[in-house]
Amino acid sequence: MSVTSVDKDYDNLTITLIADFDAPIDRVWELWSDPRKLERWWGPPGYPATFEEHDLTLGGEATYFMTGPEGDRSWGMWRVTAVDPPTSLEFTDAFADADGTPIADMPGSSVNVQFTERDGGTRMELHSRFESREAMEKLVNMGVVEGLQQAVGQMDALLAA
Repeated sequence: MSVTSVDKDYDNLTITLIADFDAPIDRVWELWSDPRKLERWWGPPGYPATFEEHDLTLGGEATYFMTGPEGDRSWGMWRVTAVDPPTSLEFTDAFADADGTPIADMPGSSVNVQFTERDGGTRMELHSRFESREAMEKLVNMGVVEGLQQAVGQMDALLAA
């Protein structure tokens, strides 16, 4: 598995996931920039994502839903706050309703993804920052860290294809 570390820092309200891939930076970036490829890894195993909107330009939005094994759906949305292909992407990440509207009483996060060339491959660092310890704890308790780790773990097979 490509995930080399996951760090929960409650003092700084961050979760940092680091993954190293044996693939060039452009191929790793493509797993984010191509919505059909993103769908193949964004949800954890058993919860595939379907992106309905996918605009990774400054101010753009991505809306998606994940479908569980029983057919249940949960929606999410991103709002892009910075992008510099193929080296960085920043967005706000929120739970949403079926129309893509963020759900006010669910915590969200600010996500910063950095891609760097490393040892003939690519290092991806994903940093999630939360507004409060309560928000971070709620998402950690919901299993978001494990889900993200499992989702990113699916990128290896896509890059090997």
